[in-house]
Amino acid sequence: MSVEPMSAIPEPTGPRLLLVDGHAYAYRAFFAIRSLLSPDGAPTNAIYGFIKMLEKMRATLKPTHLLVAWDAGLAAQRVAQLPGYKANRPSTPEPLEVQFPQIQQWLVDKGYAHWSVEGTEADDWLATYAVRAQTRGWETVLASADKDFMQLVQPGISLFNPGDKQERLWGPPEVEAKTGVRPHQVVDWLSLVGDTADNIPGAPGIGPKTAADLLKRFENVDGIYLRLGEIKSEIQRNNLQQAEADVRRNQEMVRLWSHLEGGPDLGSLTPGRSKTEALRESYRRWGFKSMLAELKPAEPTPPGDGQGTLW
Repeated sequence: MSVEPMSAIPEPTGPRLLLVDGHAYAYRAFFAIRSLLSPDGAPTNAIYGFIKMLEKMRATLKPTHLLVAWDAGLAAQRVAQLPGYKANRPSTPEPLEVQFPQIQQWLVDKGYAHWSVEGTEADDWLATYAVRAQTRGWETVLASADKDFMQLVQPGISLFNPGDKQERLWGPPEVEAKTGVRPHQVVDWLSLVGDTADNIPGAPGIGPKTAADLLKRFENVDGIYLRLGEIKSEIQRNNLQQAEADVRRNQEMVRLWSHLEGGPDLGSLTPGRSKTEALRESYRRWGFKSMLAELKPAEPTPPGDGQGTLW
């Protein structure tokens, strides 16, 4: 199916929460800008790219609230189900690793909320906050190229894909155009196909198009296995039968957890007052001359100003 590109992203008519996967954007910035060093020779490419991308997103999307979530280890339950979960991922390059704390400090100095909890994954926190915001009647925009987030798309929850040059919000039509299935079928689609990025094996011989065709015909994984005999291809039928345990496990692996407890209150995610002098010092140290020039002259801080809610 074809999807008409949006001419512009509409202005928010109420609270709009922008949710950002911190590690994904830091990695994207690190590999997009291959070499950038501070005056003292420290790597700054991820810092610079992250700042530019986030500020551009904020200008484009005009969120009233913002949260950056970070990975803080793997979910033990997923590792217990599949010991090889994400085991194929290379270790974080040291020049990137040393930039994470500086990016997080920049967020604090800008008055932007960020959040992580040991033993949890950013994706689950982002899903949790998307559902919390939807329950309150807010609009949510998930900034990510990760296909896992397509399962969350519904009225009030959209995707902003950094790889989409059209700079549009993805709703159900865009998800279906990309995958061949509707958002509520994405978990089953991924369960059949698997996810090489997360080292999750799918059913042998079942690629994205075949999985989409099966779900169009049988609606979900339960329907496929209840009516397995209706599949004409003996090879496909046998592959699905032999992989049933893996497919059922995969459903639990790829389904995002949207009801985690804790974290900052939604109302506290309004960007706070920037710490201009702290930003000025960081931009000098990093050698970001253009950002330094854009800073406004320092203003006196009113007594009792808490500088926003920072995490």
